Amino acid sequence: MTVSIRAATSEDVDFLTDLYADEAVRPFLATGGRYEREGIAEHLERDPEEGGLLVIELDGDRAGAMLWEQTNMRSRIAHVSGIAIHPDLRGRRLADDAARLLQHHLIRERGFHRLELEIYGFNERAQRHAERSGYIREGVKRKAYRQGDGWVDGVLYAIVEEDLDAPR
Repeated sequence: MTVSIRAATSEDVDFLTDLYADEAVRPFLATGGRYEREGIAEHLERDPEEGGLLVIELDGDRAGAMLWEQTNMRSRIAHVSGIAIHPDLRGRRLADDAARLLQHHLIRERGFHRLELEIYGFNERAQRHAERSGYIREGVKRKAYRQGDGWVDGVLYAIVEEDLDAPR
């Protein structure tokens, strides 16, 4: 089983649109995110120095996706989001492997110092994923996001360059 990541292309738009619209995926994505066809197309048009939409592959076949964007150039900080694995392929830790590949790419190859992500407080599976893949829990933004008729917490995670070398 070989997990790899690559930049998304226009040939991936249908896969990405279907993945992000899947009823097992969508409730866990940021409600303000642009995960419909037009939003995906905008991600493909963005400057590759400022962010990217990536396809996660398993043995060369599409399996998932994730996004990153530069949030602070001076301090070399990027934000990671939109991590999704096709529901048929869950349970194989593909997202963990893909996250580690992205961490190494952004920190070792692109020179970022810090990668951040935020997860809804109710998404315990994603929090376990973040911790397994090396992110450090930094705090909670209490009742930060409106969802449905209520408010949900945002749990903050980050990894810095030194963390890549720490034993897991």
